[in-house]
Amino acid sequence: MGPSNSGKSTLADAIARSRGLDPVHLDQLHHLPNTDWVPRPADEFTALHQEVVAGTRWVVEGNYSRLFPQRLARATGFILLDIPTSLSLYRYLRRCWFESGRKGGLEGGRDSVKWSMIQHIFVTTRANRRRYPAMLDSVTLPNAMISSPKELADFYQSNGLKR
Repeated sequence: MGPSNSGKSTLADAIARSRGLDPVHLDQLHHLPNTDWVPRPADEFTALHQEVVAGTRWVVEGNYSRLFPQRLARATGFILLDIPTSLSLYRYLRRCWFESGRKGGLEGGRDSVKWSMIQHIFVTTRANRRRYPAMLDSVTLPNAMISSPKELADFYQSNGLKR
């Protein structure tokens, strides 16, 4: 879990490749493919989510905290990425302007700069950060909080992961 553009998708894919797991990007389940990030009906997303976590070999990235308890009940570990807001904004703009086909991207879609997303990065992320310490304390599984690009690079290296 973690803020938008914190590296969740890239990390999930790296973990999946190295451990022979299926990578699952919740944004791809939550939004309809070939749209400009149009959400699925809530019950459809919940059903897709439940189908994924019922499996035995997955790494799921994304937030959608209302479904967090179901994921946590089946998970074997938890990673929280909490990189600085300025880096999240930079990565968001970079992916919108210069990247296509990114990990975790929406099938048939292309990211575009949206005021609502910029507001989400600055406002919603700040509120979520206040909840992170309590969330991490409540997780009894092996867990890690990664708060800087250096910590993330060290995590990749110490776990034999490749981007």
